[in-house]
Amino acid sequence: MRVTARKKAVKRELNELSHLDARGNARMVDVSEKAATTRTAIARGTVRMRAATLRLLLSGQTPKGDVLAVARIAGIQAAKQTPTLIPMCHHVMITGVQIELTPTTDTDLSIEATVRAADRTGVEMEALTAVSVAALTVYDMLKSVDREIMITDIALHEKTGGKSGDFRRASRPYAFAARKARSVRRRP
Repeated sequence: MRVTARKKAVKRELNELSHLDARGNARMVDVSEKAATTRTAIARGTVRMRAATLRLLLSGQTPKGDVLAVARIAGIQAAKQTPTLIPMCHHVMITGVQIELTPTTDTDLSIEATVRAADRTGVEMEALTAVSVAALTVYDMLKSVDREIMITDIALHEKTGGKSGDFRRASRPYAFAARKARSVRRRP
C-alpha cells in the first residue's frame, strides 16, 4: 500500500515539472498554444577583483584591450545563443538586449542584462546567460593580471509578461535562511 501511494505522489510531482513527461523522461515544453506577449527579464551578477585590477580595467589599458566593450558584445551574443547552450530552451525572437557594466565599489563590477522579446515563452534564461558570459569574458580578459577574480551573485532580478505574471526579487531573499544556517552551526 505504501509503495503505491509513493508511486502516485512521484507521478503527481513529475506531472508538475513541465520538462518531464509522465514517465520522467526529458521533453521540450510545447508552447504553441500560448499567446505571444511582450516579455522582459533583467539579470544581474558581480565580478569581484582586486582594486588595482578594476582601476586597470577602467583605464582601458589592459593587455587584451577594451574589456568592457568585448564583455558587452559577448553578453549580447550569449543571449542570442542560449538555446544552443541550455537544452530545453526555446528559440525566442529577441527584440533587444542591453548589457550594463558598472563599477559599484573599488573591487566590484556589476553586470546587468536586460532582454526583451515578443514571444510565447520568457527570456529569463537569455538574461542569465548574457550576464554569465559577460562575466566570464571579463575574467578571461583580466586573468593574466588577477587570478583571484570571482564571479558572484548571478540571479534573475525581474521579469514581466507571460502566464506566470511579473516577478521582482526581494532585496535579500535568502538572508533569513543564511542567518538561520549560521545560528544552527554555532550550537554545541
